[in-house]
Amino acid sequence: MPTPHLDGHAEAGYGLLADVFADNFATRGEVGAALTLFVKGRKVVDLRGGLADRRTARPWEKDTSVVVFSCTKAIIAICVYRLVDQGLLDLDAPVARYWPEYARNGKQDTTVRWLLAHRAGLPSLDRDLTLEEVLAWQPVIEAIQEQAPQWTPGTAHSYHAMTYGWLTGEVIRRITGRTPGQYFRDTFAQPLGLHTWIGLPASQREAVAWIEPPPHDPILDDPAISRPLTMGGAFAFPAEAGVVTFNDPRIQAAEIPGAGGVSTAGGLARLFAGCVSTIDGPRLLTRDAIDDALAVQSSGPQRSGFADTGQRWGTGFLLHSPPARPLLGERSFGHDGAGGHLAFGDDEHEVGFAYVTNQMGPADDDRANRLTAAVRACLGVHAPASRA
Repeated sequence: MPTPHLDGHAEAGYGLLADVFADNFATRGEVGAALTLFVKGRKVVDLRGGLADRRTARPWEKDTSVVVFSCTKAIIAICVYRLVDQGLLDLDAPVARYWPEYARNGKQDTTVRWLLAHRAGLPSLDRDLTLEEVLAWQPVIEAIQEQAPQWTPGTAHSYHAMTYGWLTGEVIRRITGRTPGQYFRDTFAQPLGLHTWIGLPASQREAVAWIEPPPHDPILDDPAISRPLTMGGAFAFPAEAGVVTFNDPRIQAAEIPGAGGVSTAGGLARLFAGCVSTIDGPRLLTRDAIDDALAVQSSGPQRSGFADTGQRWGTGFLLHSPPARPLLGERSFGHDGAGGHLAFGDDEHEVGFAYVTNQMGPADDDRANRLTAAVRACLGVHAPASRA
């Protein structure tokens, strides 16, 4: 197989990161990918290469975007914390303060923070929805309102793979009068010039990479895992008949704010860099907000679903989580995405990092972890073992 063309730049001192990025193509089956790293407000690495669409041999360009799956959760969390910084949202208030209908059927005491920390007891819905209902937003909200939690909220956690987006997104909508995608666009994406969307505009469709499916993972045959990922069967996840579901333009255009974000690596890295550095203006989040987000809310064995491999969640963000997902250290916050994506910020080192790919990897995929290890090496950072 010929060596793919790689483009971009890496400043002096970051050659190791470029080498690992290239080696992922040589040894890890990379098809197309991009990587951007900001340090102290400056873009020091910006790399891309391979194919955005293997079917047509379309190359991965500077403006190529891709569905980043659960990295979208971190985008939503940044939106939530902007509302906190503005005094419009109290994370420890009941959800029903902002969304009164949520209080039905035993959910009256659920706090907003529990929604963001996977502790709401709604990782999946009892009601079967069609794809059209999922894309329409309101039917999902109505199903959430009527459902009783699967456990007493706040007493346990289980990853809310898809429902996270509607749970947190509806709170944003009730406070701002805008859907989460609209709020993100108006507050962050347009002012910063980010190529990042929750709800892809038709004008950007041609720049989106075609996603290749991962090898089949038998764990997805477990209903406790598959039902949350598929919204009760509304769509297959990750793929059906060899085609990744989120390649569907209808899904990309809709707002699925737990998993449907579309972005370039540069867009995600710039967003996180702005949270931890002053770039053409004040930081996007206050130090108090980041301190709050970094407090561990959920860790250890889940109530159901995926096995515990060390993941730790703060409020809305995945934190430094060895061995599954080591970041730079205890001041790192971000999220990974199905198939291999990773984006995070770190305010100790003033880092904004994003890696995106169109070849979904297997459960033991290590491409992002190899890149993060290279960032640590370039910065001379020793990643400490995480605290419980």
